[in-house]
Amino acid sequence: MRLTLLGTGTPNAEPDRMGSALAISNGDDLVLIDAGPGVVRRALQAGFAAQQLDTVFLTHLHSDHTAGLADLWLTPPVLGRTGELRLFGPPGVAALGDGLWTAYQADLRERSDGLEPTAVAGFGMDSTEMEPGDSAQIGEIEVTCFASAHGSWPAYGYRVETAAGTVVVSGDTAPYDGIEENYAGAAILVHEVYSSAGLKSRPADWRTYHEAVHTSASELGEIAAQVRPRLLVLTHQLMWGVSEGDLVDEIERWYDGPIVFGEDLDSFEVGELVEEG
Repeated sequence: MRLTLLGTGTPNAEPDRMGSALAISNGDDLVLIDAGPGVVRRALQAGFAAQQLDTVFLTHLHSDHTAGLADLWLTPPVLGRTGELRLFGPPGVAALGDGLWTAYQADLRERSDGLEPTAVAGFGMDSTEMEPGDSAQIGEIEVTCFASAHGSWPAYGYRVETAAGTVVVSGDTAPYDGIEENYAGAAILVHEVYSSAGLKSRPADWRTYHEAVHTSASELGEIAAQVRPRLLVLTHQLMWGVSEGDLVDEIERWYDGPIVFGEDLDSFEVGELVEEG
């Protein structure tokens, strides 16, 4: 099983970072988690075929995690995908899918009724709303959702498991009771983070917001010290002027395990980490 970071960015547009998205592949099986801006182009850049881009799990409905969903739905069929897009996530994903159907009716009508020789079935979409603890089996990959803490709406993290090991994706979240149980046994823990030092430069209302719905570097260090993943991969890094090294230092005050400051297109083989452990 391989983890590939497709987008490590935040709502703040950065030229070198696409919106939140990652891919977990196991042989021919592939699942995407989140569909931020640029997801399709990054996936193709990573070497995935358009035909593989047919299954996505959303952590929540913030736009930096979903703005690439229309692209993920509509572009791969043009490139040869013949099956529908399977969309999973918290309550609200069905309405999101329905809204896209409404928004793109003119496009779909022209593609299906006009001269374009594209497989119409590729423009289907099937939405499944999950409850915490629900699982979906995608080939040899099992994906199980758990509730995270990211505001007043339902937001999820995911455990992605094969025989090779487990990848846990935090989604956007603040620390919460039970987080260690959700993260236990991870070969790779992919986690959002913000700089504790950088937060001090933010206005008071933004400090209140981030402290309530995101995870600081020091908080993440304490969590990682408890769950001991084989590898901690940082994503959705909110820096506010702090350097990469300084952010990692904030975590290492609590946690002495291996840390990667995630960049778009970074890739990790899960089985190798399990064997090394």
